[in-house]
Amino acid sequence: MAGDRVQYPTDAFDQLAEVEDRHWWFVWRNRIILWALRRAKPEIGRFLEVGCGTGFVLRAIREEWPQAYLETAELHLEGIEHARRRVPSAVFRQQDVRFMHSEAKFDAIGAFDVLEHIDEDRLVVRNLASALSPGGVLIVTVPQHPQLWSYTDEHACHVRRYTRRNLAELLLDAGLEVAHATSFVSALLPAMWAARRKQAPRGHRPDPMTEFRISKPLNAALSSVMAAEFLALKCGCTFPVGGSLLMIGRRPTRTDS
Repeated sequence: MAGDRVQYPTDAFDQLAEVEDRHWWFVWRNRIILWALRRAKPEIGRFLEVGCGTGFVLRAIREEWPQAYLETAELHLEGIEHARRRVPSAVFRQQDVRFMHSEAKFDAIGAFDVLEHIDEDRLVVRNLASALSPGGVLIVTVPQHPQLWSYTDEHACHVRRYTRRNLAELLLDAGLEVAHATSFVSALLPAMWAARRKQAPRGHRPDPMTEFRISKPLNAALSSVMAAEFLALKCGCTFPVGGSLLMIGRRPTRTDS
């Protein structure tokens, strides 16, 4: 989905499927996504996830909206194989969303840490906006702050990291209204910045999965930090900075004549 010059490693799906259920980042990203989506669109009849990966988020969507029609657009068959086992009731399509043409079909669309892999992100957001029904929402998460760019991004096949302004511009350009925006993984930003400033030794190819292989005590500590951050979000706080950015765009219910 990111174009010919970026090849996402196929064995990464197996590795991710092993860690997602217990790793603090995946667990709390899911909770934040579900909370934000419930607020923006309590009733969902038709949901599309772009780049569903192993189906970790999709499974949570199914549990939250058990009667909803779920569809995916995923480029990699390796991801679809995992996702189908997790959510057998969903409809899985191997599809490149750069060439997607679907009109006013979905109540909600999710792109969770997907856009940063795609050169033509503006085109993709326009395609997704067109696929929304009037009043439908696009919920997006992306890595934030170009200043955090490091070899970790390179080996994760990222094309970019976002600012709040340029992500909002993508949604507005596609005809969506920005309904909500907040950073997350905010309290951990100083530690993240320090870790990303470290340079890889010459000739060393770092393993992008290293960040996901951490000790149980450290995982529990980081999870506790995220629990406090999540409570603040639920109480109405929004964060201006953070390792990740969540934004919701809403398609207007009617256009000006």
